[in-house]
Amino acid sequence: MKQLSLDTLRTFVSVIELGGYAKAGDFLGRSQPAISLQIKKLESQLDRKLFTKVGQRHVPSADGNWLYPKAKELLELNDNIFRSLTPAPLSGRLRLGIPNEFASTLLPGLIGEFSKRYPDVSLEVTSALSRDLLHPSQRDHFDLILALVNPGEQTEGEVVLEDDVVWVGDTAHPLVGNNIPLVLAPDGCMYRSRVIEQLKQQTFAWKISYTNADLGGLVAAIQQGLGVTALAKSSLPANLAVLNHPHLPKLGKVNICLFNQDTQHPVISKTLAEFFKVRLTQ
Repeated sequence: MKQLSLDTLRTFVSVIELGGYAKAGDFLGRSQPAISLQIKKLESQLDRKLFTKVGQRHVPSADGNWLYPKAKELLELNDNIFRSLTPAPLSGRLRLGIPNEFASTLLPGLIGEFSKRYPDVSLEVTSALSRDLLHPSQRDHFDLILALVNPGEQTEGEVVLEDDVVWVGDTAHPLVGNNIPLVLAPDGCMYRSRVIEQLKQQTFAWKISYTNADLGGLVAAIQQGLGVTALAKSSLPANLAVLNHPHLPKLGKVNICLFNQDTQHPVISKTLAEFFKVRLTQ
């Protein structure tokens, strides 16, 4: 069976629309002789003269004018197939809410990878306590939220990981004596509540020696020997260690959840959510 070359038809259409072989060659990145050869090949295949030369211009013949709309239709069908199967590049602004400890430990590498793959996406990141991120007055300010939720608590979020809450400290400053010094975030922090709840159930003495909402501040205090803290295991900073000590009770589990809000850019939110899932579960 005879088959028309779409490449040759594109050359034919370009000659008509641009008004000559030379301009069509410039547009398609080919030499004028290569354009002329393609037109001759098409004319030979169809056994029709498609252009007549008027001065320096190539003007479509009656057969050329007849073929032109049909060639356009074939090219448009071809191009539509590829447009439909090729996803448009992601672009737009995404507002991300994330707990401070994950912003410090998880976010840098993840965002770097995401930004390289989707350079046209602008990320606006807010770090805060999970309680504040999920508060009804704040939730609409975000497109995607990563937050901590207590096990057993009803949530609209997708549970990505059931993580251990662990005691965290600096091995250069081991716990001594019977008084447990605590370095904690302010009231409202899930870790703070969990720590105090568990410590109240035992007889060992404890005290809050330092409070700071920023993970960097907590880490600095721990490295100065001010005490220990608690974190989800997956958010453990590289310069601290998980502690096991007879005076430190088990702190249980915590669910790390993603809340993909109804946004103007659902594809972007879903794509970043998938990045989080891979990083948290690998």
